[in-house]
Amino acid sequence: MTRNLLRAAGGIILAAVVAVGCGHKVERIGTDVERDLSGEWNDQDSRLVAEEMINDALARPWLRDYRREHGKRPTVIVGGVRNLSHEHINTRTFINDIQRELINSGEVDFVAAPDQREWIREERRDQDLHASEETRKAMGQEVGADFMLLGTVNSIIDQLGREQVRYYQVDLELISLADNRKVWIGNKEIRKYVRAASARR
Repeated sequence: MTRNLLRAAGGIILAAVVAVGCGHKVERIGTDVERDLSGEWNDQDSRLVAEEMINDALARPWLRDYRREHGKRPTVIVGGVRNLSHEHINTRTFINDIQRELINSGEVDFVAAPDQREWIREERRDQDLHASEETRKAMGQEVGADFMLLGTVNSIIDQLGREQVRYYQVDLELISLADNRKVWIGNKEIRKYVRAASARR
């Protein structure tokens, strides 16, 4: 009797697992398709904010003034973007989006981030020992950045019952490394209204 009960219970559990598994569906969608499921910061927010803010930065007087004074494109580095929001945000993805917009604009030169530079310097040290004189790259020839881009991501949640407004504020600042002058300050705000589904009765 006990054995039969165990078999019956096992069958019920197996059927439940199969039923749940059958309800799982995966659908490939384009990277340009906007599908915001949770209302949290996502890849679409990262890409659109980076695009809008860099377009604004490159349209401001600092770029024209620098090119007129020095006769060349400025060199920029992204120092970092701090996540001060209430949720986990992959700032590395956001920084990569910013870097892509800056480089692809053709308006500025761009130097590698600190962690990337260490890999490159290690390769140059290796070349000093193993590469031919004609092909090795000498130390001490790096291009120094003229400006550093720094930023923060903040958020505020306003919630009542099943309704919620998520507010994100992204602030970026471009700072001259020569004299610490802030030559551009950008701000982008995102608001999302989220209404949770009612609980089943």
